Amino acid sequence: MKFIGIIPARYASTRFEGKPLADLGGKRVIEHVCLRVSSVLDDFAVATDDRRIFDAVTAFGAKAVMTSPNHRSGTDRCLEAYDNLGSDADVVINIQGDEPFVAPEQIRQIMSCFDNPGTDIATLALPYPHDGSFAGLENPNKPKVVMDSRNNALMFSRSVIPYLRGVDKEQWPASADYFTHIGMYAFRIDTLRKVTRLPQSTLEKAESLEQLRWLENGYNIKVAITDTQTIGIDTPADLEAAKAFLSNLN
Repeated sequence: MKFIGIIPARYASTRFEGKPLADLGGKRVIEHVCLRVSSVLDDFAVATDDRRIFDAVTAFGAKAVMTSPNHRSGTDRCLEAYDNLGSDADVVINIQGDEPFVAPEQIRQIMSCFDNPGTDIATLALPYPHDGSFAGLENPNKPKVVMDSRNNALMFSRSVIPYLRGVDKEQWPASADYFTHIGMYAFRIDTLRKVTRLPQSTLEKAESLEQLRWLENGYNIKVAITDTQTIGIDTPADLEAAKAFLSNLN
């Protein structure tokens, strides 16, 4: 089975314009992502709609491909990139371009989901610590996921799920197993073509989570559990946190 990694990276952002090109310890954020991905995948490319990102990526020796600026999601951008590259890979892995500390093991985990021929879509989730705060758990920028006994997703939500009736909310993290979603996805190519043609769904619009469109249309999403915390860069404050994290690694 052949895998290709596609790393969507846009310059425009309401909260942090140009974040893929931000300096992080002497390298651009997108270069950190590419270096980590390259330790697992021989075949990968950055998919962008901005020439500045394209030029920066090719300058440090990675592959980049230009895509339309009009895509509604990174998933749509991945499909265009796959086609523009002329790829014949069986599975496309959508890797976030603003996750400079993406763990190679996480990529291997999501790849292993496709050892099961019934897997069409896969993603990752991180257990929320039992000693964590309820405030951290209810952060709507960290969607939660609940799964069935076979680790297929049942629901994703920005709200806290499951709801614990009759339990003080401060005790929820200690009283149940919660999982926060990590936004790496992988698709068999025929499934990717199908889901990108689907219209936005009711739950997707309500939660602003595109994976709900797939669930509402009957697709199973296999969830691999990771114990590796990553740092996504959505704001300048996140970049400062990433710099501190990097300095501790060094």
